[in-house]
Amino acid sequence: MSKGEIAQKAPYAVEVTAGKSYWWCACGRSKSQPFCDGSHKGSEFSPVEHKATASGKVFFCGCKQSNNGVLCDGSHKKL
Repeated sequence: MSKGEIAQKAPYAVEVTAGKSYWWCACGRSKSQPFCDGSHKGSEFSPVEHKATASGKVFFCGCKQSNNGVLCDGSHKKL
């Protein structure tokens, strides 16, 4: 599977609520980063669900190159 366009070379820190679903933008085109706004339509990309298991801060991948799903794994440091 292809990696999306780089939205930013840093993660997005987001306060999440346990049990709530968040739809991460995989294509990198969304104007509502790090979340999907439908900009992927017509492309090979689809948003990816992240269901929070606990409330607190998580770091969503902003570069769209992470090998850790929707969460940052530091891949942006190699760009």
